[in-house]
Amino acid sequence: MTVTHQKIILASASPRRRELLGLAGIAFDIVVSPVEEPAPDVGEHPAAYAARMARLKAAAVAALHPDAVVVGADSVVAVGETILGKPKDAADALRMLTLLSGRTHQVVTGCAIFAPGREPKIFSVATDVTMLAISQTRLTAYVATGEPMDKAGAYAIQGGAAAFVTSICGSYTNVVGLPLAEVATFLRQSVFNEQLARTAER
Repeated sequence: MTVTHQKIILASASPRRRELLGLAGIAFDIVVSPVEEPAPDVGEHPAAYAARMARLKAAAVAALHPDAVVVGADSVVAVGETILGKPKDAADALRMLTLLSGRTHQVVTGCAIFAPGREPKIFSVATDVTMLAISQTRLTAYVATGEPMDKAGAYAIQGGAAAFVTSICGSYTNVVGLPLAEVATFLRQSVFNEQLARTAER
């Protein structure tokens, strides 16, 4: 476990992000962001939308906890310029999975890190994911499990949809919900720099 004097907050209710950040050995608290997620603007690029959502989520929590380092994240699935968020219902989940079947798509996670006295660090990470051509029967059965309903693009690569994926190019943890290597690096830099600044003031 990495011990610091700087409080770190994950501004997310996602159990997947909580588990991933825990793997980095960084101590953190959870404060769920109160921000509602607006729909993408017309013509908005998936990476820009994901980064915008991450910034909104992190900024709301940072305003409540100005002395903490706050991490916000938002993931979308993109087929070309088409953004797939979380499905509205089972029919919408089946529509999304049918669109992904037999082709390569991108999972894009926007990340925002707010640290006291520093400009926010905003970035996005994209991973290419290729799926098998999957029958409607299999897709319908998967949707019936309920697993897709709170997932961007209506699937969980760490769950039942693992059998649908033939290859990924890029960060696996990004597909799960958080690009762990990048986030952990930025967090350690933020905390380290903050501690240096406090030492210099003494």
